[in-house]
Amino acid sequence: MSEGRPPAFYLLAAVFGLFVLFLYGPMVIIMLLAFQGPTGGLTFPMHGVSVHWFASLWGGLGVVDIWAAFGRSLRLGVVVMVLTVVISLLAGYAFRRGFRGASVVFYTAVASLIVPSIIVSLGIGVQFRLFDVAIRWVAEALGLSGFAESFATSAGTFTSGLGAHLTWTLPFGLLIMFAVFNRFDPRYEEAARDLGATSWQTFRHVVLPLIAPSLVGIGLFGFTLSWDEAARSSQAFGSDQNTLPHELTGLTTTVTNPEIYALGAVTTTVSFAVIVVSLLLVRALRRRQARTR
Repeated sequence: MSEGRPPAFYLLAAVFGLFVLFLYGPMVIIMLLAFQGPTGGLTFPMHGVSVHWFASLWGGLGVVDIWAAFGRSLRLGVVVMVLTVVISLLAGYAFRRGFRGASVVFYTAVASLIVPSIIVSLGIGVQFRLFDVAIRWVAEALGLSGFAESFATSAGTFTSGLGAHLTWTLPFGLLIMFAVFNRFDPRYEEAARDLGATSWQTFRHVVLPLIAPSLVGIGLFGFTLSWDEAARSSQAFGSDQNTLPHELTGLTTTVTNPEIYALGAVTTTVSFAVIVVSLLLVRALRRRQARTR
């Protein structure tokens, strides 16, 4: 006869259930309230079911250009994703080969995970203000007084904002590459070289296909971390360069209808869509690897 489950099993199951409820419960509630009827409010009970607030969101939120912020976040997320993958791959390969000062570079890279996000944001903001002062001084020294007077700031989406997001995504990408290369069997490379492959051919046709699923994971990390980032970029963007998380944070104090829930549902859907596409791509890459072996 099979023995019954111990009491600890039910206790741990209850704790896990509470964890799942705490993690996904707010998301489910926001999704539900986003489909309130035209007379619905911000709390239960719901007053009808419709897509009224999504249509209202599509028309804009007053003075807030929410779709400009959406596009800005999307473009920034894609650039951060690409740079995170490329830099993490090259850095992981360099660390694998070894170089002088590797330990210093590593600890410098991961230090941003320890420093509070708001401090990183303030530091980047101050740094770019100093850049602005230097640019105006150089322009005046070169006799470009008109440029110095019209110059506003060097801070923006793809300058200070991009740097702020990379301080968050690159350490994760680097740590993932360390784990990947620590498990990578060097005999694959040795076999390729024995067959006459050059270093580039070994990397292109052997190493890269084998680590491709991990690169997709790094890209997923890069995009989603950038897409949801607010604290690190709170002081790093120009005044007219707010991303979607910034606008969403501001709207929580001004919007008093389910439009804000509709916006939350849209951003959450984008995140899940990226995750699903990444998982499908990883699955396709693994099937391709299985066929070629």
